Amino acid sequence: MSSVPAPTTRRRGLLLILGLLAGLGVLSPPPAAHAAEHGSVTDPNIVYVGRWDTSSGTAYVPNWTGAYLLTGFTGTSVTLRARDAVNIYVSIDGGADVFFAGVKGDVNLTPTRLPAGTHSLRVGYRSGDTVFQGLLLDAGAQTVRPRVSDKLVEFVGDSITAGYLTSKLAQSAYGWVLGEKLGVRHTQIARAGYCLVAQSGCVGQRDQFFRLASTGTTPWDFSRYQASAVVLNLGTNDIGHGVTGATFQANYTALLRDIRARYPSAAIFVLETLKQRYVAETRAAVAAVTNAGDRGVHYVNTEGWLTPGTDYVDGDGHPNDAGHVKLAERLAPIVAARI
Repeated sequence: MSSVPAPTTRRRGLLLILGLLAGLGVLSPPPAAHAAEHGSVTDPNIVYVGRWDTSSGTAYVPNWTGAYLLTGFTGTSVTLRARDAVNIYVSIDGGADVFFAGVKGDVNLTPTRLPAGTHSLRVGYRSGDTVFQGLLLDAGAQTVRPRVSDKLVEFVGDSITAGYLTSKLAQSAYGWVLGEKLGVRHTQIARAGYCLVAQSGCVGQRDQFFRLASTGTTPWDFSRYQASAVVLNLGTNDIGHGVTGATFQANYTALLRDIRARYPSAAIFVLETLKQRYVAETRAAVAAVTNAGDRGVHYVNTEGWLTPGTDYVDGDGHPNDAGHVKLAERLAPIVAARI
C-alpha cells in the first residue's frame, strides 16, 4: 500500500498563510444570498390572489376587482405601506373586515396592539390608489406563510359580478361570498358596464378576459395560476348595444373554447343571466363545446333564484347584499360538486 506523501515545506508555508488570512476574515466565504425581506412586496410569505401586476420590485398593483393578499405575521402589530389615498378592507385573525378609508403612507392596521403570537392578515382593495408597497412589523417579528387552498374559482362578468351598488362592492358580491363559503381562493374578472361582445361604449370580455387589467391590452400570463373553476355571467349589457343573437352565440362559443385552452382542467359554469337575456344563445354556446367533446362546461339555470322587489337594489337587475348571498348559496353546491 502506498503512503500519502507529507506536504512540502512550501506547501506548509502556504497553508499557514491561508489559515492566518482566514482567521483575520480576509478570506471569509461570500455571504449567502438573503431571502426577500419580511414584509417586502417580494416576500414569498405574502400570497397575492387575483391578477396582480408584479413587474415592479417595490410596488405591486391589484387589477380587476376583489384582488387581495394573505399572509401571517408574528408580533403585536402590522403596518401597511400605501403610496397614496386608498380604500381597503382588513381582516386580522379571521375577524370581521375593518374598513380603512382614504388612508395613505404607513397605515397602522392594529391601532390596538394584538396579543403576542402568530396572526393572520387579509387585505382586500376596494378603490383609490391601489398600490401595495409592503408591510412593516415589530422589531424582530417576521412574516409567516399562510395556509391557502389549492383551489381557485374565477368569476367573470359585469357589474353584477363586480358587486355594483352593494355595501362593500366586490367583497359583497356572490363570487367573494361563495369563495369564502367554500374556503377557496377566488378572483373577480369583472367591471360595471362590460359586455361579452365589444361594441362602441362597451368593453367585451371576449377579449378583455385575457388581459392583465380591466383596461389596457397587456396580456395576462395564465401560467401565474390555474383556476379550478370558472363561473361566467355575461349578456346582461349586450342587448342594449345591439348585439344580435347570432353574434352573441358565436362569441360565447369562442370564449368558452379559449378559456378551456388556458385552463385545461377547470370546471366551467355558464350562468343564465338574471334577466334571462340571450338564454337560447347561451345554451347553444354551451351545447356547441360539449358536443365537440368538452364535458367540463355546464349551463346553470338561475330562474327563480332571486325575488324581484326583494333581492334587488334597483330595477336594472343589480342584486343587493342579501341577493348576492342567495346567489352564492344556490351556486356554491353546484361548484363544490365539481372541484
